[in-house]
Amino acid sequence: MVQWNILLIIFLVLYAAGALFRWFLTYLNVRHLLVHGREVPEVFRGEIDEATLARMSDYTADSSRFGSLEHMFDDTVTLVILLSGFLPLLVGFILTWKLHFILSGLIFFGILALISSVLDIPFSLYSTFVIEKKYGFSTITIKLWLADLIKSLLISTILMGILLGAMLALINYAEHSWWFWVWLVFSGFQMLMVWLYPVLIAPLFNKYEPVQDEALKEAVIALMTKVGLKTEGVFQVDAGKRSKHTNAYFTGLGKTKRIVLYDTLLTSHSSDEILSVLAHEAGHWKKKHIMKQLVFTEIASLGVFYLIYRLMDWPLLYHTFGFEEKLPYVGLLLIAALFGTVTFFLSPLGATVMRKFEREADDYCLNLVGTAKPMANALKRLAKDNLANLHPHPFYAWFYYSHPPLAERIARLQQAEDKKAS
Repeated sequence: MVQWNILLIIFLVLYAAGALFRWFLTYLNVRHLLVHGREVPEVFRGEIDEATLARMSDYTADSSRFGSLEHMFDDTVTLVILLSGFLPLLVGFILTWKLHFILSGLIFFGILALISSVLDIPFSLYSTFVIEKKYGFSTITIKLWLADLIKSLLISTILMGILLGAMLALINYAEHSWWFWVWLVFSGFQMLMVWLYPVLIAPLFNKYEPVQDEALKEAVIALMTKVGLKTEGVFQVDAGKRSKHTNAYFTGLGKTKRIVLYDTLLTSHSSDEILSVLAHEAGHWKKKHIMKQLVFTEIASLGVFYLIYRLMDWPLLYHTFGFEEKLPYVGLLLIAALFGTVTFFLSPLGATVMRKFEREADDYCLNLVGTAKPMANALKRLAKDNLANLHPHPFYAWFYYSHPPLAERIARLQQAEDKKAS
């Protein structure tokens, strides 16, 4: 059983504070929406009527409340697993098999991942077939949903098994330097996934084919050539068979990019709007936002792995949660739980930087396209099509949002264009 000490008290205080603060932020956001959610923002007047705005507000409220309930459930399950004595019982059961350390660790994480996946199924079903269906987004069938679930479990089991297996092997065989070698493996795995996902994994779920609109395709290639980016191709993906949400993204390494457009985006946006969205994405690459994020991630992960290495032999860590001896794979889980209580409160730091990047990409788009109108129209259409929240609470947006609130973002674009013209 757990041992009451200063470490456990600090953990529980931070854990409870994080859970309560997350609930408070959701409450604050929904309450703000109930007060202001029927007011059409100035930049959306003439674009969105009161009925549509009411639907947008209702969707945000329903999704937020359900998300809050899911977080509360996850927090409760995590506490039960950590404090009930379940982990020592699980490890004791695995140790009776007298397996190799690496295999024991993989089984340990595999069982916990299986429990998490099973418990997540009811929430995923409700979100997909109740909330998303209610607001006209979900188009997926139960057969396809099950196929996606099975594929996702198989792929994640294989990939995480390889990564965790390599990590445990290095911990076992490189006692004092494993943190550095694990960092190299982790970094290489990240880079591999950037290449592997669009080429091998994504096609397992969706059909990718060249964009059928030749005029749009040529315009996209011309735009990318103008900004100095090569394209492996401009593809459309059949996202509409699962959801009516719209999106577009770049994938690839270096200057060579694969451009992917949702079929739902192609049917709801004009060519000028699509080009403006891609000009914005190009801005991220030209401003080296992706590289900056990658460098920061690598530096931060190196520090995190070294800190894990230093904490791994801390006896108090294991005794606190009911273990009498050190087991590295248990240590990895416990340290991750401790880190999770702290990293939540660091969310605004990353969100602030990301919003700065988004504004810079918007400015790049304005300079490249020459007018804010297509980007503003695209954002308005995206807001309407995806039932976005047009009235987030300022503190909620500051804490969570990686993009500036839409009304603020559109107004800024229009002001920048007016300033440029004057």
